[in-house]
Amino acid sequence: MIVTPVKTHKILPGAETLSEILDKYLPELKDGSVLAITSKIVSLCEGSFEPVSGTDKDDLIIKEANYYLPAKEHKYGYHFSVIDGTLISSSGIDESNGSGNYVLWPKDAQHSANNARDYLVNKTGLKNLGVVITDSTSKVMRRGAVGICLAHSGFQALHDYRDTDDLFGHEFRFSVANHAEGLAGAAVMVMGEGTEQTPLAVIEDVPFINFQGRTPSKEELDELKLTLETDYFEVFLNSVPWQKGGRNEK
Repeated sequence: MIVTPVKTHKILPGAETLSEILDKYLPELKDGSVLAITSKIVSLCEGSFEPVSGTDKDDLIIKEANYYLPAKEHKYGYHFSVIDGTLISSSGIDESNGSGNYVLWPKDAQHSANNARDYLVNKTGLKNLGVVITDSTSKVMRRGAVGICLAHSGFQALHDYRDTDDLFGHEFRFSVANHAEGLAGAAVMVMGEGTEQTPLAVIEDVPFINFQGRTPSKEELDELKLTLETDYFEVFLNSVPWQKGGRNEK
């Protein structure tokens, strides 16, 4: 697998569209490539940001969350949130590289991934192209940020090993690999978290990826997401007093 970051100018809030950025900076794509796009530039391009001045961040976190854990419940005073099926701190809201704005998560990351892929397919004529929208988060009991996938398009996100045998003939019963998450993690690692100015990455040489030539179906997307009740870590997730946020009302 080859992951190549793509350097751009400073992306300013509301200054241009995502397609304009892709037109300006993307190299010639090869069939069988996946483009990683950081969620921050998706949000900056679509208008998902709020000025820091005059905005109460706590209120904004609650507004953007499906569920949230009040900061008073946390030892370090953080808000934890569940937003669009993902456990994330502060509803994914980030002040860094926002030019005086709180940058929110994209309004609909899956819609953005599908649109970006459709645009690239129409532009290049290539069929086997994928897109992942990325962000970063912290893992439980691990220090440091790692990349995660908010949305994918154009390829199968999951590789199911169940009902197959391992090297010694033992049947896999639970193993399902999340390729979309793995690609996002690799991309975020090379795109960086600070002043690198590389919000895009082209991922090539991925023979393990099953391209579909289409956007993912509702059934495929539903299979990716777990709830607070169905997650493997339910015993921990439901041991805190979650409260409903404003995103449930949208």
